[in-house]
Amino acid sequence: MLIVTGATGQLGRKIVENLLHHVAAERIGVSVRDTAKAEAFAALGVRVRQGDYNDPESLRQAWDGAERLLLVSSNAAATDGNPLAQHATAIDVARDIGVERIFYTSQVSSSPDSHFPPGRDHAATEAMLATSGLAWTALRHGFYAASAVMMNARGLKAGRLAAPQDGKVAWTTHDDLAALDAALLVGQEVIDGPTPPLTGAEAFDLAELAERAGQIRGRPVERVLISEDVLQANARASGVPEGSIAVMLGYYRAARAGEFSTVDPTLSRILGRAPQTMSAVLQASLR
Repeated sequence: MLIVTGATGQLGRKIVENLLHHVAAERIGVSVRDTAKAEAFAALGVRVRQGDYNDPESLRQAWDGAERLLLVSSNAAATDGNPLAQHATAIDVARDIGVERIFYTSQVSSSPDSHFPPGRDHAATEAMLATSGLAWTALRHGFYAASAVMMNARGLKAGRLAAPQDGKVAWTTHDDLAALDAALLVGQEVIDGPTPPLTGAEAFDLAELAERAGQIRGRPVERVLISEDVLQANARASGVPEGSIAVMLGYYRAARAGEFSTVDPTLSRILGRAPQTMSAVLQASLR
């Protein structure tokens, strides 16, 4: 059985939808914290069970019969939780129940020295996988294109993108990554360890994003530089958790350092088509 965790999230849901194009629903299981949110999958014949990274016994039950497991990375750090403890629990359970291969949703910034806090967590999780005794694949996803829209939604609407200095990012859509993840999960291709960067076909920074958004809107979008101190103060005034603020600041530092800028053909090669462009994402979101 192919098990997908976090299947009610934006990525996990799309992965399951893609799996249904490859295999029968009876071969797919999902592990979710709230089974009510996965009723549509259950109606299609997908096995739905409750599983929580903080509860190893729930994972044993949810993952029973798993041959391959897609482990969606925890976002607990955004609310000052401990994603590494959760990942360690998940890996231990997978080994104990005899999972043949784990697919872990990592990121292109994965490195012990990353400026981006999730990048350091991804590297630490990959190190756990490397010593787990399990076959594993770290899916090094490009930075989500949806995040570019979400992080800058207010500025795009107001025509003024105010943020610290950044750098080029090879923005990549959830749709493309979910299609690739599903293809690897069913064995279309085998990659041991970290994949090459799974990215879109172009990289650009916020100034270029503002320029393209202006072309789409038919009126200019200004790119304004602010300090990290101003960003931090504004976020705290808005009640943003400290963990999320650290991720925000880390994003700009990592972007400046080029951690998200690599463009690689692997995603396009495995999909057999060109990835979706950021221009198309902006066009859809700014309509």
